[in-house]
Amino acid sequence: MALKKSELYSFLWSSCDELRGSMDASQYKDYVLSLLFIRYISDKYADMPFAPITVPKGASFADMVALKGKSDIGDKINTKIIVPLAAANQQLSQADFPDFNDHLKLGDGKEMVEKLTNLIAIFEDPALDFSSNRADGDDILGDAYEYLMRHFATDSGKSKGQFYTPAEVSRVMAQIIGIRAAKTSGVTTVYDPTCGSGSLLLKVADEAGTDVTIYGQEKDSATSGLARMNMILHNTPTAMIMQGNTLTDPKFRDGDAIKTFDYVVANPPFSDKRWSTGLDPLHDEHDRFKAFGVPPAKQGDYAYLLHIVRSLKSTGKGACILPHGVLFRGNAEAEIRRSLVRKGYIKGIIGLPANLFYGTGIPACIVVVDKEDAQARKGIFMIDASQGFMKDGPKNRLRSQDIHKIVDAFTKRLDMPGFSRMVPFDEIEKHEFNLNLPRYIDSKKQEDRQDIEGHLRGGIPQSDIDALKAYWEVCPSLKKSLFKECRPGYVELNIDKSAIKSTIFGHREFTAFIGGMNKHFDDWRARSAVKLKALKAGHHPKEVIFELSEELLAHYAGKPLISKYAVYQHLMDYWAEVMQDDCYLIAADGWKAETYRIIEKDKKGKEKDRGWACDLIPKSLIVARYFGNEQAALTGVTTELESVSASIAELEEENGGEEGAFAELEKISKANVTARLKEIKGDKDAKEEAAVLTKWLKLSGREADLKREIREAEAALDLAAYKKYPKLSEAEIKVLAVDDKWLATIDARIHGEMDRISQALAQRVRVLADRYAVRLPDLAANLATLTARVDAHLKRMGFTW
Repeated sequence: MALKKSELYSFLWSSCDELRGSMDASQYKDYVLSLLFIRYISDKYADMPFAPITVPKGASFADMVALKGKSDIGDKINTKIIVPLAAANQQLSQADFPDFNDHLKLGDGKEMVEKLTNLIAIFEDPALDFSSNRADGDDILGDAYEYLMRHFATDSGKSKGQFYTPAEVSRVMAQIIGIRAAKTSGVTTVYDPTCGSGSLLLKVADEAGTDVTIYGQEKDSATSGLARMNMILHNTPTAMIMQGNTLTDPKFRDGDAIKTFDYVVANPPFSDKRWSTGLDPLHDEHDRFKAFGVPPAKQGDYAYLLHIVRSLKSTGKGACILPHGVLFRGNAEAEIRRSLVRKGYIKGIIGLPANLFYGTGIPACIVVVDKEDAQARKGIFMIDASQGFMKDGPKNRLRSQDIHKIVDAFTKRLDMPGFSRMVPFDEIEKHEFNLNLPRYIDSKKQEDRQDIEGHLRGGIPQSDIDALKAYWEVCPSLKKSLFKECRPGYVELNIDKSAIKSTIFGHREFTAFIGGMNKHFDDWRARSAVKLKALKAGHHPKEVIFELSEELLAHYAGKPLISKYAVYQHLMDYWAEVMQDDCYLIAADGWKAETYRIIEKDKKGKEKDRGWACDLIPKSLIVARYFGNEQAALTGVTTELESVSASIAELEEENGGEEGAFAELEKISKANVTARLKEIKGDKDAKEEAAVLTKWLKLSGREADLKREIREAEAALDLAAYKKYPKLSEAEIKVLAVDDKWLATIDARIHGEMDRISQALAQRVRVLADRYAVRLPDLAANLATLTARVDAHLKRMGFTW
């Protein structure tokens, strides 16, 4: 059975526990990722002629397994596995791998042997067989590598997580530089001068329609090794990754000049204080600072941006992540900024939320550079996306809807109030080339203002009602049902406050709108069901979700009240949670609903059978479709059991305490109650006690019968469901997965979104009604009355002043 994507992720992350604690996250990532890499290339390329990676005899993962338990395991991994691998492959070097014989990190003697043996054993798991499922296997593995990178970056803490650019930001950059729409080929070049682990480069390459040529340079030697492995894991083994300081020693050259590229992307270190160490910027041999000016000695942001400008062809396009300060800082940076703007090189600026990046919490922006038609440019397209994100542990993350909204706005040049607009150069010049986004885009939410006259004289301001015009456009007469004018510019409720919700939800225009939106979703659902049921083994899940989500976005474009991006997010969330794993299972095995036993091991290693499961078609779906009557009967018995149990609890509560019927019992149990009844049999004074105990015994007996009945019914239902799976036809499996599972869940979530929109109107009307329900003079009068009452009480009690 294919390994689920989510299982692979958690499996690999748990493997880190073998090393966690003995070293920093920024170090142990090297060991885990190296083992993942060696397992992958061994499965994929060992014994394969003309493979892009050579796995020498004796240097495969199987040879590493043979070293388990040996006293010199660390030294042998270094000399028998890593040295031959590096020697046999030009794109690898020994420095790319960590030292597996490092006693400081791995411990001495038995400790090292145990750690490395256990770590190798984890990667021995048969589920990690990467020899099959070529296209999607690579995809899963590459994404798993990304997953580990993100977790290591989070764990590494401040200043140590800069080897990884969040995948969401990488996707934005890959899409806004326009490589998807361009006519690319093998001669198209993509470059990252500070490539870290290479994730940003890979996202750009993935966005291109064809294979492209990748170049990257990274200062840190261990991180450049990760990047080389990352390229191979993503099936891009020909990528050229060089180690070295890009500013002082750019490795890619045409003769003596810096090589130029079609696309350049970068996430350089923020405000690098040591950028000019080893460099004489005034006499830079590559002329990077001559035309625009020299950045300040303690702020390296523009040094990297100017390197990018110099590295672009005359039609080249680039995007660089920089701290917000580059948009408004003065002195030398102001002059550089002015020169870049006047040259027309800056095509766009995208402000991002704070706390997105590892190693820093400061907000950043993406500066988009485009040399093509720079002289004809009339302005800079600006986006303030600082408000769109979700919390994810200690960091913020862009959601799928945030990414799509940014890319849509940028590529289509959409004027969206409070979010995006084209800013002409003359406006920028008026602000003296200060590009700080709040000067051009007001992205702050409008305050919910209090109306003084409304508080003094009563009445809801008409302006607050007008602010809900999106609802009134859909339901014109609903406004009249809810409000009536009390004086010019102010209204009051036309109904009782308790009837607000029922008036809205029961209004014919509102119910017609909800019905229309439900029908609108049903149209998309019917079309999507046909396409999803046509999926076959070998399909590409990423293409499936791209097509499905784009159709959903287009389907909801221009619809009133509901945001197409919110609807899109519901689909993308469900894809990440469940549907993605299902599609990968189908891609690997086809439409199969196979059950498997759930075997757990206790601390002593003893195996326990915890029942069975099926990933694609859970038992609940089988029961709902084929055993509805049995489930209904079981639910009825369960309901009765709950009622009987509640009666027992109530009886015990009422007759507890020292005088109660259960007072003589040490513990309330069937044996004790039966014994007590025998003891008081014939005792006229104990009639009431006997009646209570007899009632308890009867209820307890019924409870036991119901519990047995439920156990038997559950076992029978479980067996019936289990036996149903082998009898399912492919058509039935498709109905269960597509209709009953995927589309039913998406349907429920989008209906929930409509319900949220409906509730928002009712809540807002209620808030406004409550806010202006009592006038200030009435409050003053009430206060005076209450004060007089208190004074009178105090006077009667003898307190006067």
